[in-house]
Amino acid sequence: MAPRLQLEKAAWRWAETVRPEEVSQEHIETAYRIWLEPCIRGVCRRNCKGNPNCLVGIGEHIWLGEIDENSFHNIDDPNCERRKKNSFVGLTNLGATCYVNTFLQVWFLNLELRQALYLCPSTCSDYMMGDGIQEEKDYEPQTICEHLQYLFALLQNSNRRYIDPSGFVKALGLDTGQQQDAQEFSKLFMSLLEDTLSKQKNPDVRNIVQQQFCGEYAYVTVCNQCGRESKLLSKFYELELNIQGHKQLTDCISEFLKEEKLEGDNRYFCENCQSKQNATRKIRLLSLPCTLNLQLMRFVFDRQTGHKKKLNTYIGFSEILDMEPYVEHKGGSYVYELSAVLIHRGVSAYSGHYIAHVKDPQSGEWYKFNDEDIEKMEGKKLQLGIEEDLEPSKSQTRKPKCGKGTHCSRNAYMLVYRLQTQEKTTTTVQVPAFLQELVDRDNCKFEEWCIEMAEMRKQSVDKGKAKHEEVKELYQRLPAGAEPYEFVSLEWLQKWLDESTPTKPIDNHACLCSHDKLHPDKISIMKRISEYAADIFYSRYGGGPRLTVKALCKECVVERCRVLRLKSQLNEDYKTVNNLLKATVKGDGFWVGKSSLRSWRQLALEQLDEQDGDVDQSNGKMNGNTLNKDESKEERKEEEEELNFNEDILCPHGELCISENERRLVSKEAWSKLQQYFPKAPEFPSYRECCSQCKILEREGEENEALHKMIANEQKTSLPNLFQDKNRPCLSNWPEETDVLYIVSQFFVEEWRKFVRKPTRCSPVSSVGNSALLCPHGGLMFTFASMTKEDSKLIALIWPSEWQMIQKLFVVDHVIKITRSEVGDGDPSETQYISEPKLCPECREGLLCQQQRDLREYTQATIYVHKVVDNKKVMKDSAPELNVSSSETEEDKEEAKPDGEKDPDFNQSNGGTKRQKITHQNYIAYQKQVIRRSMRHRKVRGEKALLVSANQTLKELKIQIMHAFSVAPFDQNLSIDGKILSDDCATLGTLGVIPESVILLKADEPIADYAAMDDVMQVCMPEEGFKGTGLLGH
Repeated sequence: MAPRLQLEKAAWRWAETVRPEEVSQEHIETAYRIWLEPCIRGVCRRNCKGNPNCLVGIGEHIWLGEIDENSFHNIDDPNCERRKKNSFVGLTNLGATCYVNTFLQVWFLNLELRQALYLCPSTCSDYMMGDGIQEEKDYEPQTICEHLQYLFALLQNSNRRYIDPSGFVKALGLDTGQQQDAQEFSKLFMSLLEDTLSKQKNPDVRNIVQQQFCGEYAYVTVCNQCGRESKLLSKFYELELNIQGHKQLTDCISEFLKEEKLEGDNRYFCENCQSKQNATRKIRLLSLPCTLNLQLMRFVFDRQTGHKKKLNTYIGFSEILDMEPYVEHKGGSYVYELSAVLIHRGVSAYSGHYIAHVKDPQSGEWYKFNDEDIEKMEGKKLQLGIEEDLEPSKSQTRKPKCGKGTHCSRNAYMLVYRLQTQEKTTTTVQVPAFLQELVDRDNCKFEEWCIEMAEMRKQSVDKGKAKHEEVKELYQRLPAGAEPYEFVSLEWLQKWLDESTPTKPIDNHACLCSHDKLHPDKISIMKRISEYAADIFYSRYGGGPRLTVKALCKECVVERCRVLRLKSQLNEDYKTVNNLLKATVKGDGFWVGKSSLRSWRQLALEQLDEQDGDVDQSNGKMNGNTLNKDESKEERKEEEEELNFNEDILCPHGELCISENERRLVSKEAWSKLQQYFPKAPEFPSYRECCSQCKILEREGEENEALHKMIANEQKTSLPNLFQDKNRPCLSNWPEETDVLYIVSQFFVEEWRKFVRKPTRCSPVSSVGNSALLCPHGGLMFTFASMTKEDSKLIALIWPSEWQMIQKLFVVDHVIKITRSEVGDGDPSETQYISEPKLCPECREGLLCQQQRDLREYTQATIYVHKVVDNKKVMKDSAPELNVSSSETEEDKEEAKPDGEKDPDFNQSNGGTKRQKITHQNYIAYQKQVIRRSMRHRKVRGEKALLVSANQTLKELKIQIMHAFSVAPFDQNLSIDGKILSDDCATLGTLGVIPESVILLKADEPIADYAAMDDVMQVCMPEEGFKGTGLLGH
């Protein structure tokens, strides 16, 4: 089928030869494309939106033919959540609790530990009645042992594929969103469990942690002088093995036990020799536990960065480990077999994922435990190869070849070995009756859920089958042919055929024209269907209005015909109007705006396009989703604000403007041509008078401008040096020729200079406004010393002769002056300076406090950071910036005051000399305005502007700087005005960082790889570890 634009042209081609008044029913049906050929399935690949008879590719393909029942619902088979036969139960990852799940599975498969926990007495008996557990109450374990009991019972006999450990995690107070150190968790939890079980009366329960995991070694120190041997006995629950520089587990164990020499400053004080002597020290293994936990120290402290990092080096280990060479007492049974390998996926110490490979002690088969998913290894063999290939390593070290019974891993962080026994483990651990009843109750809930889900699936399938039959029946009857027809939106038909959404009532309102009929431009999103199909649709789904053959809008077609004909005629008329404009206008004509004449063709084209597609302004989505009312109002308002043709010569009163430079006289012939395109344009015959109100205002404006020029010239002549800022007195170098100087605000002088420079654009300044320099009590707010330094930018000094002239030209609300006098008879005599009015100490103190507070209590203020190398400022290409302002801050964008705007501190009216009240707060606001304008920092190349607040810490600022300069926080050396900023916990306000400050940054060693800073981002906040959790007794 032809493209949509070609169909559009073909539908309206007749308008070239048919005048609007000659439009017939045949033309209307052609415009609505009633008789276009329908498309055929298989030939037409996708739906033709320009053809209302094309019913192919609207979503029908999924319903025609046989359909799989599973496509009728989005509910998974509940049996997928059921535990498979002879498999283990998984644990839900609550966010970042994979490290907890791995240890729970390892401990669960320690049969002795599980059996001992089952023997612990429980408070579950409180929930028991004569015939079982109370139905209305859910069992809530009270202690850590009870939580483990319940979890282990569910892991053993639950029908679920995985269970939720949130009760256990919540009891420990762990943060589910923060990944913790798995090795530290193991140590702390074993310590907590041992402490909890130590209160049990049953020795098999009380001593289970020591029996399973506790060994003993001794720190042995031997004096080289006398040979005296000193022993310090210590228990251990795991051996922490350094892996740096090693390739085999046995090498790590040997280094752990190797002899250390104590020499030099590190010499040992021998009690036998009573002096410091050279000595040797080593660890001797005295006894080993049944379960030997070997912690591979993959996560180490990096001195260069100040944070943890992961060692991704390969370590080889065997499935059989003979520990006899390493123990002091030979002859015992010290052969261990591998029972678990705990894996950390990922290259970073602060991210990644934990899984565990654990051996089933009863079957001897290996399983991979990955939260909810559990995978059985083939052939009873441990397989680590796939895990090692998941994460790319920064080092290109190849994986070493491993022999039979040995393995290599760069991700294993803990190895669990079990003491080898002659007899195989055949004992089965029985779940106590009270726990089994709890498990049975949970299994019943699970079965009820499965039945409910199965019923929902069945209902969805039944609905889907009914819909399938409906579609197969109705789709064949959709094409209208020559029989009676109606129009339905394509979007509604697609939703009817969409199995994922319920079918809503038909809503045709969005495709109606202003005459409440089908708009011709909407035909591209409508489909013509048979009246039979439409009757069924409306009876089943409702809605409306129904669009039958009577919905074809003749008015719209006629108007569209007129617009199209004007469009095609536009170029010809443009040439005609241009020729008419070249001729001299004879007799009466019409006034037209020059701007309108320059762009009339474009305006006409836009107007015709709007009329041609005026439906677009109501082009909301079909079936109830219309345009936002507020948005359409705003768009309409913007359109109204745009000037239409000939409105550029309208004055504010709606009459002809007085400026003849903006308009031109055109002939009647030219105006009649233009009026065809702009029938509503304002019409001004050549004899029409200009607006009388504008003429009066123009005369008044000219008089005011002349008056302002005269005033400005008089004031400039009277105060030439003040205007040109020449020969100004200075307090720090008092002029000898006078003993009195007067003071006005610098703001008054600047406003006055603006007026004198541009008297026609600015209003005259009539009042000095010295009240801005005084407190509410009438006292001066500045000391003599401050006026010579920081406050000198706020005041202007006036000579006595100038002051006399100011009193004549302006209203003086307050006289402020400084008098110099000599005090004492000595030689030289002491000079004293007295202000009138005198200083107000209380208000001065309050002002200083307020200024300091403002500098310490800012939010979203701009500071500048400049990177230096060898104390020279340089520009550095930055990484993507966060919270970094643009090259020009908001304060750099000084807003110009509109012409004639009155300043609150000056009475600018021609009449009235009433003193304006000013409060202390007004004065402070005024001070802020002047200070900000005079002290603003101009950002230079190479600086970064950051938005900060006074209450944020230095560490938070360093994070912002890290994003701006790619320098990690621990590599940043910051200073301000020569003062080093080092306290990361201190706030910027307390460190003296104020708005517009410039902070110098010197980097130790910038990180070259920006992606490597991911680890830094993870540790920007202090590590809390397990602080505040139940593992530390809180």
